[in-house]
Amino acid sequence: MNFGILLFDEVEELDFVGPWEMLTMWSKVAEGPSNCSVVAQSLGPVRCAKGLSVNPHFSFSDCPPLDYLLVPGGQGTRTEVGNQVLLDFVAAQAKTCKAVLSVCTGAFILHAAGLLSGKKATTHWGSLERLRALGDVEVVEERYVEDGGVWSSAGVSAGIDLMLAFIASVAGHDAAGKVQFSAEYYPSAVRYGTYEAHAQAPAYLKSPA
Repeated sequence: MNFGILLFDEVEELDFVGPWEMLTMWSKVAEGPSNCSVVAQSLGPVRCAKGLSVNPHFSFSDCPPLDYLLVPGGQGTRTEVGNQVLLDFVAAQAKTCKAVLSVCTGAFILHAAGLLSGKKATTHWGSLERLRALGDVEVVEERYVEDGGVWSSAGVSAGIDLMLAFIASVAGHDAAGKVQFSAEYYPSAVRYGTYEAHAQAPAYLKSPA
């Protein structure tokens, strides 16, 4: 199984590092994908949103066919939605992928690549109205959502929840449980501040903890 994560300049770090941790932990403890890689347009270092620099395993030109592709978000998506080379890569890989996933504003790349029209999807709370404004996406205010082999999640940390749910759907709940336990990912129920009252708070945050 080949699982690829797309990178581009100004990608949000946790959008891809969180899923990468779950993905590679899956490989280590529960017979997950044999090949996990990060892919970018070229093999040069990718400058992330918070200053991290990452070296891709593959460029678009030498990337093998992928079984699954995850597209993270970040400020860079606002540029990449107009990058036809990147969009063509995503669209071409999606033709043979069993599923395509996005985190945060990666949803806008999926839409620009022709993969989100007519589907349920979500994104970072600050971009929910922008996603609705596209006019052909049913926006769901949840941590993650799946529709017809296209998965999407809310912002940043939500990509971890997305990946665990994805693992459960592909490999079963015990496999996802092994990953969750190994990563010790059991978020506290504590909420800091009163941001559930924020005007842009998503529906899931407004619900009782």
